[in-house]
Amino acid sequence: MPTTLRPHQERAVNAMWDNAKGQVIIPTGGGKTMCIFEDILSCMEMIRKRHTFVIVAPRILLAEQLCSEFKEFTSKSINVMHVHSGETKYFSTTKVNQIQLHHNICKTAGEHEIIFTTYHSLHKLEEAGIEVDCIYFDEAHNSVQRNFFGATEYFSTNAKRCFFFTATPKHSATIAKPGMNDVEVYGNVICQVGAPELVEGGYILPPKVVVKELPMLKDKQLIQERDADNLLETIKDNSLDKILICARSTKQIMRLITESQFIGELTSMGYSWMTITAKTGGIIDGKKVNREVFFETLNAWGKDPSKKFVVLHHSILSEGINVSGLEAVLFMRNMDYIGISQSIGRVIRLGGAKKTFGLVCVPVYDSVGISTAKKVQAVVDVVFEKGEPAISVAKR
Repeated sequence: MPTTLRPHQERAVNAMWDNAKGQVIIPTGGGKTMCIFEDILSCMEMIRKRHTFVIVAPRILLAEQLCSEFKEFTSKSINVMHVHSGETKYFSTTKVNQIQLHHNICKTAGEHEIIFTTYHSLHKLEEAGIEVDCIYFDEAHNSVQRNFFGATEYFSTNAKRCFFFTATPKHSATIAKPGMNDVEVYGNVICQVGAPELVEGGYILPPKVVVKELPMLKDKQLIQERDADNLLETIKDNSLDKILICARSTKQIMRLITESQFIGELTSMGYSWMTITAKTGGIIDGKKVNREVFFETLNAWGKDPSKKFVVLHHSILSEGINVSGLEAVLFMRNMDYIGISQSIGRVIRLGGAKKTFGLVCVPVYDSVGISTAKKVQAVVDVVFEKGEPAISVAKR
């Protein structure tokens, strides 16, 4: 086992060698991706035959990020294919005949093959009849969605080895909906790591919850009008430099950047700003950019100790995407346990010397803020005090 692996990662990788199927539950920031990569390399080095590996991600952005990280992780020769609709410098297709052709060429040549795909496109691999040796489901709580579960169940049965990685399992209390407590599909939990262990080991930071109580409002129009002022007051009071704002909707984001004094005030305070949504794409300081430029800039700003910036998003940055340097997450909307836990995970990664915790701010000025504050504190208590995963349960 390489000395670069942390103790909890060693436990996870060893558990994968001891089981052909199972769930690996590790908090955000605990290095689940490294466990996947280490298992792939071990298979390539120790088992003397070619392999087809599949890594499944919830978003195209994350599939591309995982590919980039894998190529940085190893210089070993392995044929890469992407199966999703995004753009990549590697061979990419969603056409069944092309997937089959690429797979057969790799088999004939005796070459290892790694396929990066999304939950949306996984069924294409099933339709192509790809023979999978090892499949890794990243952010595996997504796999229980009804339109993804069929392909998940198929590969759970037909892949030689199958592992599900998440910080936030999703269970079901009804036979009408899939859940990760279905051991026939998902296997047992073969490794579970608690957040307190990672905090104590210095691998992630603890969160600090701050509830900003503001004058309560009931009128919807007044609430919208006060959004910008309440955000700015929260930012000022907590001396925040690098902030992720979880907006209530894309409409709210557009109001903030076009219909209020929010951007002007931010600029006068020395902040840059950026936003990314499925509807608008990436925008940096008012200029439209492609996603590659957006994330390159986001990470560069995160690593720059002198840079102050705000990122507004609805859901696209909540899960899986690595972002350097974010100090605080500010909740404008309520979410389920998974969404809250994943969002907090964006700001508890290690940063500069002055960063000793991830700040979690909830401005409270309406009923949404009240319920959000209660749920955020409940998630922090479960994950960081009790050391348990934030499990979402479907009850009907």
